[in-house]
Amino acid sequence: MSTDLAPAIAALRSGGIIAYPTEAVWGLGCDPFDESAVLRLLSIKQRPVDKGLILIAAGSDQLDGLLDWSDLPDACRKAVLASWPGPHTWIVPATAGVPRWITGSHAGVAVRVSAHPTVVELCRGFGRPLVSTSANLSGQPPARRSEQLDPALLTQLDAVVAGETGNLQSPTTIRDARTGDVLRG
Repeated sequence: MSTDLAPAIAALRSGGIIAYPTEAVWGLGCDPFDESAVLRLLSIKQRPVDKGLILIAAGSDQLDGLLDWSDLPDACRKAVLASWPGPHTWIVPATAGVPRWITGSHAGVAVRVSAHPTVVELCRGFGRPLVSTSANLSGQPPARRSEQLDPALLTQLDAVVAGETGNLQSPTTIRDARTGDVLRG
């Protein structure tokens, strides 16, 4: 693990909120299983809990027990897995192991296995997936560079990971794993 990530991982383990670079934009993250951390993140973003949040992982193994693969046709499961690692977010049927503060009002959970080296190292160091939502207030444009992070937002965070976003020009596409339909493109 990079020593640069140690403060962010320590913050995550103590219920903190971090900012980190992703494939296209800066993200906010926390431990998805820490309800108070997630609710604090949502409060910072001014985002309602019913919208749900994305989980980002270093490998599909970090999503074991969270995704109900049996509720997807085999071809759909294979399509999801074949797209990872990479900038592909899928809504997959969730197991009871995914908290309602992550799924929001949905039966599925948005998940991505990233190829971004900082994200991979962060998730591996933390030992599980992270919440991944754009580092901006709801309705505001996402930050593509660290200099674009809102100073008011930064004062509410526990750590900021150094690094650069990937070369994606817009946030990852979100697709429904059952149908392949694009929900955000």
